[in-house]
Amino acid sequence: MRIGPIPLARDGACLYSLCMNNRPPSHADLSALLHAAHAAENDIESKLSAVGLSLAKLAALKTLTEGGESLPLTQLAERLSCVKSNITQLVDRLEADGLVQRQSDPNDRRARLATLTAAGRKACREGLRIQQEAEQNLLRKLTAAESRMLADLLAKVTDG
Repeated sequence: MRIGPIPLARDGACLYSLCMNNRPPSHADLSALLHAAHAAENDIESKLSAVGLSLAKLAALKTLTEGGESLPLTQLAERLSCVKSNITQLVDRLEADGLVQRQSDPNDRRARLATLTAAGRKACREGLRIQQEAEQNLLRKLTAAESRMLADLLAKVTDG
């Protein structure tokens, strides 16, 4: 049985998650940034999954809340920066969970609206609470000065 990273090429390149989980980063480089992001994402995803949500579902529910609880699928796709086919699948899952329902758009009979249900509003509130709590727990490991420095550094590396 093989233990360790799985090489993808002769030059020793390996799958990101296996390499990153097998050794902590020793200095600040792209691998360290990706490792931190992956760890934070896994943490929040596992906490959200306990209430039947994911980051994608929560983002859609939050966007619908901010959009007045009802948006045409095309606008929802635009606001989430994803293609229509992905929105269709995401709304299918949210609808199956009882968190949204599709309705006819009274302003455009060709369009369909994704509309929050009462359960969707409740799930959104719970998901945002879980996300905020996870963020606080993560950032609690830093001093106030370190937290400000992290925000500044992240802004600097993501500034285009």
